[in-house]
Amino acid sequence: MIRSKLIDTIAAENPHLYQRDVEKIVNTIFDRIIDAMADGDRVELRGFGAFSVKKRDARLGRNPRTGDAVQVDEKHVPFFKTGKLLRDRLNGK
Repeated sequence: MIRSKLIDTIAAENPHLYQRDVEKIVNTIFDRIIDAMADGDRVELRGFGAFSVKKRDARLGRNPRTGDAVQVDEKHVPFFKTGKLLRDRLNGK
């Protein structure tokens, strides 16, 4: 599901809210998750999962086209771990 579809679905299920207000709410939630992760914090949504940031150390990689060794810098990557409720639902329990 894409963001616009999520906004449309929430607006349809809550006719007392304006579409623009639903859009602000959804954007604010995503912005807060992004801000927290940028600060290195963990974001947990019970039953859904947890977003965190993992650090990948610098390493010596390889250019797939030429085979030459390439230095890959340290980086931080987003990580998502599913919650028990989501895992159970995906597995039909």
